[in-house]
Amino acid sequence: MGLQCGIVGLPNVGKSTLFNAISSGKAEAANYPFCTIEPNVGVVTVPDERLDILEGLVKPQKVVPTIIEFVDIAGLVKGASQGAGLGNKFLANIREVDAIVHVIRCFEDDNIVHVEGKVNPIADKEIIDAELQLKDLESVDKKIQRISKAAQVGDAKAKAELEILKHYKTALEAGKSARTVALSPEEREAAIGDIALLTVKPVIYVANVDEGSLPNGNAYSDALREAVKDEGADVVIISAGIESQIAEMEDPEEREMFLGEYGLTESGLSKLIKASYKLLGLITYFTAGVKEVRAWTIHRGWKAPQAAGVIHSDFEKKFIRAQVMKLPDFQQFKTESGVREAGKLAVEGKEYIVQDGDIMEFLHGA
Repeated sequence: MGLQCGIVGLPNVGKSTLFNAISSGKAEAANYPFCTIEPNVGVVTVPDERLDILEGLVKPQKVVPTIIEFVDIAGLVKGASQGAGLGNKFLANIREVDAIVHVIRCFEDDNIVHVEGKVNPIADKEIIDAELQLKDLESVDKKIQRISKAAQVGDAKAKAELEILKHYKTALEAGKSARTVALSPEEREAAIGDIALLTVKPVIYVANVDEGSLPNGNAYSDALREAVKDEGADVVIISAGIESQIAEMEDPEEREMFLGEYGLTESGLSKLIKASYKLLGLITYFTAGVKEVRAWTIHRGWKAPQAAGVIHSDFEKKFIRAQVMKLPDFQQFKTESGVREAGKLAVEGKEYIVQDGDIMEFLHGA
């Protein structure tokens, strides 16, 4: 399954610099607004030390990690919900992503112009929140107008949807995002599934700090963390400039030493990917054979047939059973036959809920 995160933020907060670092892409990072005109997509592999362990045990011909896509979306400005700047393009692009990575400037630099004239992470966050909320309010109002007549004449479905839409309208008018409205997934899909609200998408905040503020951040990032504490959203501390340098290092030992100089145990990209997986409720399972060791991304809670379906739709339709090994058992007994002889190889049916790190082999009909 594909996972796509949209990198958003005001102009000159470090979005394109971060994008270049994490994807080795060619997005132009310039000191003026709207240098990223079309969304750039960078595909990066997901770091997972468990793949290294499996490679050592299986000695496969190739190893295939799972991937995540980052989309660098044009910078937004105040008034975007009404089409200011590249607002319409920004809003259209953001509808397509699974999650929002909101980059917020948390550093001082007189050489980089701030579009609002001063560094203020909370105000920056509120500008983008407000623009997305205003666009969502417009979408909700249009649907309310569209279904109100049917609701008035007794259409039960329209009446139920109208009541839910009113909850969203109240929240958005109060300056709250759609994701804060507590409804079941079924209610949400019934009422807003066809209007693709922007603020219903989950968010990760990236506090882009100067290198001297690593690894724990600064007063700006502390203020940001305090401001979003009730949203249930992660704040990831990153220095886009440092990430650019890390991206150029091919020697793992050199990279590790460089990270250590800043008190880091992993790159900002690694932290961002882990936060994305957590935010979207994703886990990884593995297939392991001599031809290929491969990581597969699925949603937490999926059952074995659904997991098989990410390999091929026929695997889900014609699922019979799955063989499941746990990585610690595989490490201990070295081979699949060793795991089986130790009684640790499980045979699971259609109701088995796949666990993060499972090593699986599927049996399916022809």
